[in-house]
Amino acid sequence: MQTTLHPLLVHLPIALAVLLPALTGILWFALVRSWLPLRAWALAVGAQALLLGSGWLAMQSGEADEDLVERIVPEAAIEAHEAAAERFMLGAGAVLLLSLVPLLGRRHPRLATWSAGATCVATLGVLALGYGVGKAGGELVYRHGAAAAFATPGASPVGTGAPRRREDDDH
Repeated sequence: MQTTLHPLLVHLPIALAVLLPALTGILWFALVRSWLPLRAWALAVGAQALLLGSGWLAMQSGEADEDLVERIVPEAAIEAHEAAAERFMLGAGAVLLLSLVPLLGRRHPRLATWSAGATCVATLGVLALGYGVGKAGGELVYRHGAAAAFATPGASPVGTGAPRRREDDDH
């Protein structure tokens, strides 16, 4: 049976895409209220960098699996997933750059606050892009059967075949 890292790796960038709007929103609010110093915004930058890095790893692992999967899945479906992943990565990269502005604009508190707020809004766009990637990936697996490319030859799919008989069923 061949294994793939792709299903393991895709969950981190998607989880971060879900969490980053809340994280950046909380940090932005704390900055506006002066509850935290501006350097606390580095948490948002770090999380966004982690999203971008883990997204890149997920894309690389998907590329490695493509040859196996394309024997089962229509090429158009694979291309749709790849295109969605590329848009996600572009969006994540743009938000990472935007998230750096508050740290670079320490001498301009209004710019820092405005760009932190803009980053919060932009993370919602990355979340939407992540949804598109996940939806296209889910279609590969659940609609087109991409997971079958990694199944053991001759094995029956889970949930098929006769139920196992337990010894205590006789009583």
